[in-house]
Amino acid sequence: MAGLNVLIADDETPITSILRSRFEKAGFRVRVANDGQEALDLASEEAPDAVVTDLQMPRKTGLEFAQAMKAEPRLSEVPVLLLTARGYIVEPGEQDKTNIRSIMAKPFSANEVVRCVLDMVGSAHQATGKESA
Repeated sequence: MAGLNVLIADDETPITSILRSRFEKAGFRVRVANDGQEALDLASEEAPDAVVTDLQMPRKTGLEFAQAMKAEPRLSEVPVLLLTARGYIVEPGEQDKTNIRSIMAKPFSANEVVRCVLDMVGSAHQATGKESA
């Protein structure tokens, strides 16, 4: 999966720093956004292969960002991993309006986040008939 692009959206710098480091070690190209609107702007500039987003962010929540991606034809199939504070539940009806493939509670293992994204990207490539790298 080397060479894939991941977009990380979180307003907590320690989280984005740790995730950036782990994804780069796994061979990903990484872009980081500090809020949901910046994340949507970056995704619109260059469609990522996967997104990791926090739920609670300024300007657009992770859920609003994922819904906006789903509405954009170029981004509508990009798989999303949503990070949430422990105990926060995303209603199934809301999740159905997005490409959120997995939800992970904080605190989390950065290695587990990378594994989850690799699984999502592999599944997305199989579903669209694209070859995995």
